Amino acid sequence: MSSNQLKTYRQEIRDWLEANCPPSMRTPMPAEEYPGGGRRANWPNPESKLWLDRMAERGFVVPTWPKEYGGAGLDKAHNQVLQEELRRINARPAHVGMGISMIGPALLEYGNDEQKREHLPKIARGEIWWCQGYSEPGSGSDLASLRTQAVEDGDDYIINGQKIWTSGADKADWMFCLVRTDPTAPKHQGITFILFDMTTPGITVKPILLISGLSPFCETFLDNVRAPKKNVVSKVNEGWTVAKRLLQYERTSIGGIGNRGQASESLEDLAKRYGGGTIGDSALRADILRHRMNDRGFALTMKRSGEESAAGIAPGALSSMFKYYGTEQNKNRYELMLRAMGTQGLGWSRDTVALDELETTQGWLRSKANSIEGGTSEVQLNILAKRILGLPD
Repeated sequence: MSSNQLKTYRQEIRDWLEANCPPSMRTPMPAEEYPGGGRRANWPNPESKLWLDRMAERGFVVPTWPKEYGGAGLDKAHNQVLQEELRRINARPAHVGMGISMIGPALLEYGNDEQKREHLPKIARGEIWWCQGYSEPGSGSDLASLRTQAVEDGDDYIINGQKIWTSGADKADWMFCLVRTDPTAPKHQGITFILFDMTTPGITVKPILLISGLSPFCETFLDNVRAPKKNVVSKVNEGWTVAKRLLQYERTSIGGIGNRGQASESLEDLAKRYGGGTIGDSALRADILRHRMNDRGFALTMKRSGEESAAGIAPGALSSMFKYYGTEQNKNRYELMLRAMGTQGLGWSRDTVALDELETTQGWLRSKANSIEGGTSEVQLNILAKRILGLPD
């Protein structure tokens, strides 16, 4: 690929974005405009749906996916140009969620042709909201001890059990789920990875109220839920292989929260706003600078990883490093924000603080879960010790 060809492509993308990216899609994204899509989606800002439709039409929601599945089929170099131009105008993501970051990549790697044709184009168009059925009340970090059971019945499996911390299950259309199909096998075996529609009879979802005041997590109860055998991804009793790969995609995605450019204002600007125009606290000033330096280094590392992913290299054990470091960066950012805000960061209602201050406090509380979800920080450090450093058990 010559530099002149990429230069021409860059100008083409720049012109297309200028004509097609609505003005409000170039501003920080408020929580209520989260572009999760799905069958029950509502669009408080109509430009969010317009942006999704335009991006999906070009295949830019999932630009490196094959065109036959709704992507743009971009190679590494062209995708890098697209991402750079999106960042240049501070464009919001047109669509986000587990479809793009988790189950989609897993289906590309492990799904059969029928599953790919059925699910991937809908993910690319933002038509289906997915949730994850992994953790159970007694199976968190020790995920392979899960007990949700699936029993054969003709062309179906009948599923019984309970999942917990199923993010967005109350809004989701489909679930990708781990079930035990051979209770006599060792715990890492006898597990099957299966998909099912959340409107299937026997599914009950109950949101869990968090300390932040939000309810992004749910309990999900499965009582005699029928799931067709054709929805098994890969092979029966070999779902742990798919599950581990999907966790690597998930951890890479979670790690990215430590370096996303949609913040409404920088740490420096926030600290100046609450400091009367300056950052008088030299320790806070130094910590903000250190955070910026770490952000820059992490951004370059994530960029390299993204380029490798676009080249067809699936994430490996290194995803644990992204997950660990990214979540620590995100928690540290919120700690610095609260330090800068002083007592205004301690509000608990709109009666005492402004909405943005309340959202910052809630975000600080929510950030603590980052080091638990997708595998605890302790689990990630163990993986790094064994798989990257080669240390003994």
